Amino acid sequence: MHLGPGTRVEATHGLSIGDDTYVGKYCSIMVNGSLGRGVLIGNNVGIVGRYDHDHEIVGTLIRHAPWIGDEDYAGKGVGETTVVEDDVWIGFGAVVLSGITIGRGAIVAAGSVVTRDVVPYSIVAGSPARPQARRFQSQADIEAHERALYGRILTTD
Repeated sequence: MHLGPGTRVEATHGLSIGDDTYVGKYCSIMVNGSLGRGVLIGNNVGIVGRYDHDHEIVGTLIRHAPWIGDEDYAGKGVGETTVVEDDVWIGFGAVVLSGITIGRGAIVAAGSVVTRDVVPYSIVAGSPARPQARRFQSQADIEAHERALYGRILTTD
């Protein structure tokens, strides 16, 4: 695994990172969950919580609102995990919000904001990120790719 200079990784309840994963410079990865094997994360990427501070507390400045890492935090996002499956590429400056899964082999375009799950082998772009294309043009190509990487076919779609 490679973590670029200036990158910060924090998880209140744990984050596993797979073999041969590359995280670029100045990234913030602050979620619970997992990054798969062979993941490529460009520079300046944020994988961050969408519910980190309970902003609905009346009479409390947002700066002093309960934080998801507090022992007694009971707001939204408790128990939420973020999963980036194997062989995913997240481009420069993208933001991935917590609680989603980026499926195996997917690509997130530079500058995108990912707010919902990403289907395996899809290419998403925009804010919010939406499907733009497929990484491989045929199911046969996906199957050949998975056989080469895993020795078997994982995808059934």
